[in-house]
Amino acid sequence: MTRAPHRDRPADLYAVLAAVLLVLVAVLVGRHLQDTYRVLFVHWPPLFADWDPHVGPGTPAAVLVAAVVVAYGPALAVRLPWRGLLAAAWGACLAWIWSLALVDGWQRGVAGRLTSPNEYLTVIGRFHDIPATLRDFTHHIVSGTPAPWPAHIAGHPPAATLTFVLLDRAGLHGGGWAGVWCITVGSTACVAVLVAVRALAGERLARRAAPFLVLAPAAVWVGASADGYFAAVAAWAVALLALAVTGRSVGWAAGAGLLYGLTCYLSYGLTLFALIGAAVLVLGRRRVRARPVVLALLVAGAAVVPVVFTLAGFDWWEGYRLLVTRYYQGVGGTRPYGYWVWANLACTVIITGLATVAGLRRAGATLVHRRTAGSAPTRLAFLVAVALLALLVADVSGMSKAETERIWLPFAMWLLPACAFLPRPRAWLTAQALLALLLNHLLFTGW
Repeated sequence: MTRAPHRDRPADLYAVLAAVLLVLVAVLVGRHLQDTYRVLFVHWPPLFADWDPHVGPGTPAAVLVAAVVVAYGPALAVRLPWRGLLAAAWGACLAWIWSLALVDGWQRGVAGRLTSPNEYLTVIGRFHDIPATLRDFTHHIVSGTPAPWPAHIAGHPPAATLTFVLLDRAGLHGGGWAGVWCITVGSTACVAVLVAVRALAGERLARRAAPFLVLAPAAVWVGASADGYFAAVAAWAVALLALAVTGRSVGWAAGAGLLYGLTCYLSYGLTLFALIGAAVLVLGRRRVRARPVVLALLVAGAAVVPVVFTLAGFDWWEGYRLLVTRYYQGVGGTRPYGYWVWANLACTVIITGLATVAGLRRAGATLVHRRTAGSAPTRLAFLVAVALLALLVADVSGMSKAETERIWLPFAMWLLPACAFLPRPRAWLTAQALLALLLNHLLFTGW
């Protein structure tokens, strides 16, 4: 793992060039479609962003964090005690997300993110009676119904909005606290992925992946979007399941199920995390066969949130059916599937970076050529391959046309560990950091 065969380097370069070409074509074709037909409803395709070169109060900090992680991250990831590494990774990830968010300033970069007309905080007043609102929730999803929900509220199960209602009830009012919540919780996804990778594929690969999880371009969208919070909940569900199938206590499976159930009630599309959970069960199948109670606890935990919401009067299946109707009533029915089905993948390249492209190529080669099926590299390659499969299923569904740089953050977190396969980590980390800095200083990534 410390040195790649010389023949792998041209293959990495070809993969990176293909990814760059994909992004370039998505920009050029998207620009033509938007300027000519006005059907994409994004200003800087394929991203939901505006061209806006700028610097801000977070600029010096962002440059400093990037420089420190590039210079010292790989060495510290090897030398620090494991718990110290987790703490350092979380702290560095927090610093990276905060500094990038503050490039746009406090109001535009953090406090105003979740208060725009389509966002969650605009409807807090309608949840004065939570049980009654949950019973009535599906009656306001479709456009044309009385007082239809704004887009993001209609597009998600009510646990997403309820999170911010409960924050408000706890005295944490307004967009500032909502942004702090999303950034703080969202940054823990880095730790969750590290915990899972160590449990499933060994500490060495987890340590190699750590700097790349910290310095991911995805941080531009984690701060401050609710999807960063969703990503962390989903990541911890996988991490706890990984601990259950590899550790001493099978009790973690109940927590994994509980968080997976919550994940499904935060975002309909994140039910696809069942695929990643299944991959964890496959990797831990010996433990599962030896202790079948793992599956029982997992299912029991996963039932809790659905039962609570169902008893409260919210029908998840009805909500999803009505969401599909609402989706095609709006811009989702106009945005061309023929463009977005591949341009979404260009968005994924942007949020995960070129290092991840090269890492995924190496992961694929590992699956094809590795003879030892149970080796640590093969196990990691299998995990990221299933995460990529889940993302591709979301893509072909047609329910994520545009804004996937934000919506697919939960899946993107599980592609980043592929960077553990890369040699010369500092060079790749530099490319990751430069991409994130350029994105955040040249574009305004509103949503």
